[in-house]
Amino acid sequence: MTNPDDTIRIMIPITLRKRNGRPKIMPPADYCPSVDRIQDPHILRAIGRAWSWRRRMEAGEFATIQELAEGIDVAERYVSRLLRLAYLAPEVLKRLTCGREPSAVSLYNLCFLAGESWGEQVELAL
Repeated sequence: MTNPDDTIRIMIPITLRKRNGRPKIMPPADYCPSVDRIQDPHILRAIGRAWSWRRRMEAGEFATIQELAEGIDVAERYVSRLLRLAYLAPEVLKRLTCGREPSAVSLYNLCFLAGESWGEQVELAL
């Protein structure tokens, strides 16, 4: 048998947050990620979809968000919310797609952030 004094306890401070409906362990604030860090694939995919939909609407393929939603067979509300990502500030897009630091904002909050001015977007998102 072991003595209670022989027991070693290791405490690891972690923060759990829900991201896109899934629990995710968030790194400490002073954590510096490695060089090969990749961005959140959900955010990258959503930004790509938003820009694709924007281009299709600007090309005249679809006249309204409702037509677009019916054409790609998704809910109009989803298209409306995600399409806002195509209007994010260039600095925010650059950091989300090319940056190596973990994103501090969720995809849900990022959709609503697009309604702010570009200066406020940079302050709030990063």
